[in-house]
Amino acid sequence: MRKNLKAKAYIYPLPVLIIGSYDENGVPNAMNAAWGTVCDEKQVSICISAGHKTMKNILKNKEFTVAMADANNVVAADFVGIVSGNNVKNKIEKAGWTAVKGEFVNAPVFEQLPLVLECKLISYDVDSEICIADIVNVSVDESILNENGKVDLTKFKPICYECDTHGYYALGDRVGNAFSDGLKLK
Repeated sequence: MRKNLKAKAYIYPLPVLIIGSYDENGVPNAMNAAWGTVCDEKQVSICISAGHKTMKNILKNKEFTVAMADANNVVAADFVGIVSGNNVKNKIEKAGWTAVKGEFVNAPVFEQLPLVLECKLISYDVDSEICIADIVNVSVDESILNENGKVDLTKFKPICYECDTHGYYALGDRVGNAFSDGLKLK
């Protein structure tokens, strides 16, 4: 038997994205955003309200970073989503993160987050609050790579957000092989 739950954002998993930007004084800021995804091979789409300090910074600088939060950073990732950079000036310090300037963009890379996309703004629609950006580089801590230099989710353990219970869940168990397992049904 099935049950109707009305219209809700039930696309799983919702990645916990940490958006990094610099303010007008070069101070790093971070926010937690669960409404984002890839929208092309080298592009991201994120829903961010224009009132957020992060969006103001992005519109000014046209560059930012997108990191996927991992199981080791749940508390800090939640913290940067709870407090606003408009009100808390030392947000990054309180989160316990170290910010370094991105190699390809003028935006912070948080060293504690092992996978970071360096992005350049393409467009922002105020009505839909959709920000679209080109990914110009992916910076990865070698600790999450396998022997072939590819990201290993069993080492990375990115987290996702569950909107009904407000839970964070770690990903990482491999359950199949893309472009292969389905061939059994041919």
